[in-house]
Amino acid sequence: MNIFSRFIDIINANMNAMLEKAENPEKMLRLMIQEMEDTLIELKSSCAGSIAEGSKLKKERADAAEAAGRWEKRALLAMQNGKDDLAREAVAEKLQAEKDAERLRNLIDENESTVSEARKNISELEAKLSESKTRLRLLKEKEERARNERRTRASMDMDTEERFRDMESRVRRMETCSWTGDGPEERFREMEKSDEIEKEMEKLRQKAGL
Repeated sequence: MNIFSRFIDIINANMNAMLEKAENPEKMLRLMIQEMEDTLIELKSSCAGSIAEGSKLKKERADAAEAAGRWEKRALLAMQNGKDDLAREAVAEKLQAEKDAERLRNLIDENESTVSEARKNISELEAKLSESKTRLRLLKEKEERARNERRTRASMDMDTEERFRDMESRVRRMETCSWTGDGPEERFREMEKSDEIEKEMEKLRQKAGL
């Protein structure tokens, strides 16, 4: 696939649809960015080659125009000296140089159009690359937020579970107390109450003569 076809495919690609279908959107986006960067390097290299070729064509055209002027002067000189045959030869060289200059002018126009189109393509691809990098950054931030939320929920779940375990432990302690009897305070009250009852029983025995 040539560089122009790759550029067209990238520009026309429906990024949203591709990312929605991708199993790993971040990985897919990274691959797309890598492809854009590689294509951008090739586009810039091709554009630089076209610019260099344009400079070469302009120099050749200037040389052809200079040659045409030189052969015209020679033709005039030959005519002034009565050497028409030599003048005709000079005129033929002049005409050929002018044709060369015209051909080179057309090539220069084509080259400038190619360079202009290449620069436009580079600009479009740079914009798409910048958009893709922004999208990747936002995607990474979204995934990071999701990870943080999962960690927060996990921590809250752990805290909740810990609180429930503490409540269960307290309930078990309360149940243990209910099975093993009342606490020390209550037991002492029972002892005091029992002692009071026994004293009263002793008084009644004495009254009864028992």
